[in-house]
Amino acid sequence: MTGTPSLLIPVLLAVPVMAGVLSMLARRAGVILGILAGGTCVIAGIVFSLFLMWSSGQAPIVSGMWFRVDALSLLHLGILSGVVMMATVFSRGHFVRELESGAITLRDIRKFALLWSGAVLSMIVILVSNNLGLMWVGLESTTVTTAFLVSLHRTPHSLEATWKYIIVCSVGIALAFMGTLLMGAAASRVPGGELQPLMWTRLVEVAGLLDPSLARIAFIFLLVGYGTKAGLVPMHTWLPDAHSQAPAPVSALFSGFMINTGLYCIMRYQAIMAGVPGGAEWSRGLLAAFGIVSILVGAIFIIFQSNLKRFLAYCSIEHMGIIALGLGLGGSGIFAALFHSLNHSTAKTLAFCSAGRLGQAHGIHDMAEIRGTLRSFPVWGAGLWISLLALFGVAPLSIFFTEFLVARRAMEAGRFLVLTAMLAGVGLAFIGGMRKAIPMAMGSPVDGVREGKTRTGAYVVVGFSSAILLVLGLYLPGPLTGLISAAAAIVEGVR
Repeated sequence: MTGTPSLLIPVLLAVPVMAGVLSMLARRAGVILGILAGGTCVIAGIVFSLFLMWSSGQAPIVSGMWFRVDALSLLHLGILSGVVMMATVFSRGHFVRELESGAITLRDIRKFALLWSGAVLSMIVILVSNNLGLMWVGLESTTVTTAFLVSLHRTPHSLEATWKYIIVCSVGIALAFMGTLLMGAAASRVPGGELQPLMWTRLVEVAGLLDPSLARIAFIFLLVGYGTKAGLVPMHTWLPDAHSQAPAPVSALFSGFMINTGLYCIMRYQAIMAGVPGGAEWSRGLLAAFGIVSILVGAIFIIFQSNLKRFLAYCSIEHMGIIALGLGLGGSGIFAALFHSLNHSTAKTLAFCSAGRLGQAHGIHDMAEIRGTLRSFPVWGAGLWISLLALFGVAPLSIFFTEFLVARRAMEAGRFLVLTAMLAGVGLAFIGGMRKAIPMAMGSPVDGVREGKTRTGAYVVVGFSSAILLVLGLYLPGPLTGLISAAAAIVEGVR
């Protein structure tokens, strides 16, 4: 396998391990959360170094046969590092307040740090794995590590959400395992295939020689299995409960990136299907169908939500549908889907952090009880307002641009029924969402609930995320365009 060898990949894998170990040795909450923040900064630095190597032509970057970083994985590593950094910065103030109020203990914070580090490690493994079996192990590990984060606050509702998350996602992972084995079996008759049956680079090279029928059956299992983790309808049932019951930093990680890993795995297999005879259009058709259904169902449920975090969870389902639809449309739709992943992750991280602080201050996540936040909580109120404007496609924020690109691709492809369904779903979400968002931002503030001293972390999270959403809605830097275009070419199967 050709590529540029680098020790940065094993170092990248080692950082969350070290952060988890050191956090268990610390005796103060601030130190524990500081270690997580420091580890996140190191991860971001390594990812930036990998980007510099990639942009200088040293691509792909490899570490042995099993680990590999190309444009697709590098883009997602960048998104992951940004989401984790913002959520970690927010978690410091969030958990210190909870510790002071007696809602959690120092032991809970240690538990959070260990599981958080394990979740970050698992997601990095997914993104740098060249072996599809190891990629599956990474996704399974995210379920194991994050399940107990859902019930960090031990209540009957959080325990119920945890078990629902474990059961539904375990079924999905089992289906993905079957799909992985079937895809390996589809390559069993290829000369030399028995030596590297699950190496992604090998399967992409010999995709034209795979058994088409077996490959299609495998893709169905994989789409349903990994689509469960992504929250695609109808496999989405775990998502609203888990998002609503998990602590706000965990919800930000879930919706900001973890559900993206399911779609990432599907993209890897879509690149293989692009080379299978008749597999490209067939697999895209399935993705487009799941995408449209997810957009419509997510939009409908947005209208009827009263809990802010469940409201944001159904918004995630809608946006995962938009990404899946973009992937299903092919061509420039893939570029739009990948760019939308970046924008949605940024907006949803900001939204859940803002919802977490506002819910913590009000003592409830009922949207009817959270009003006038632009006056009572200027920073976090602005964060929630900007993130909701972005999520519901208001110009000039960046999600408007990517939704426009997906719609334009549908028009170019002559998929007018798909375009109509997408616009109906997005329009419905906009109307229902803004009807809830405007009172939360501009209504009469709740008496006696005001922000005291605003922590520095609040300005960092809100300012950084808002700037990304605005700047990328007006200007797309050349290096980022090049990275997304190269990642789109991989998904599309451009050889």
